[in-house]
Amino acid sequence: MSFAAPSLGSVGGRSAARAFEFGRTYVVRPKGKHQATIVWLHGLGDNGSSWSQLLETLPITNIKWICPTAPTRPISIFGGFPSTAWFDVGEISEDAPDDLEGLDASAAHVANLLSTEPADIKLGVGGFSMGAATALYSVSCFTAGKYGNGTAYPANLSAAVGLSGWLPCAKTLSNRLQGIDEATRRAQSFPVLLCHGKGDDVVPYKFGEKSSECLRSTGFGDVTFKSYNGLGHYTIPEEMDEVCAWLTSKLGLEGKTA
Repeated sequence: MSFAAPSLGSVGGRSAARAFEFGRTYVVRPKGKHQATIVWLHGLGDNGSSWSQLLETLPITNIKWICPTAPTRPISIFGGFPSTAWFDVGEISEDAPDDLEGLDASAAHVANLLSTEPADIKLGVGGFSMGAATALYSVSCFTAGKYGNGTAYPANLSAAVGLSGWLPCAKTLSNRLQGIDEATRRAQSFPVLLCHGKGDDVVPYKFGEKSSECLRSTGFGDVTFKSYNGLGHYTIPEEMDEVCAWLTSKLGLEGKTA
């Protein structure tokens, strides 16, 4: 599926947006009454299939999970070697430049996947590592009411989960939300769950911690940050149990988690 980044205009008569070729999307149907749909985003070099298999096993019955696969693109951190990625990344550091065009394209892909869900279904976004970063970027677009390039953001999100990730464009978040009453209101009530292992040697623990602090300082009033001693750059059952319990609570799901 080809999906272009939302473009504000054109350059020399041609659209300025690069077209990104997204991979296959995997869907896990709810085993009970469908009350929520969550787009779940994989990490760098992975695909939607592996996460769909894990999500299929969760003891939560009211969520439809949509697990897309990122485009394959040259990645700077790999010296230009192609990999599945939601955006380009040069280094995992606070001073690394953000690939706004890639982030906008992936956030638009997420919104597009949610656009056909029924009106009474709660919508959420979550992910692991780079997928968590993309999920949090989507939250910033929802809260501001627009993508980084100024195009209106269409989806109405209800919750977000980020595992072993970070918040892209953290330095500009308060500027994006400043002076927009609606954004302030949305941020105050929007629930975010961030989980991070203290032994993470890929995305350092401090990035997760600082991301939660940044969200709180920019007006997000419902941020939960969970840390796990000894956990590296992967997930464990205890963490997924936490995710299930949190989603059941925040989204008001009927089904009990077994």
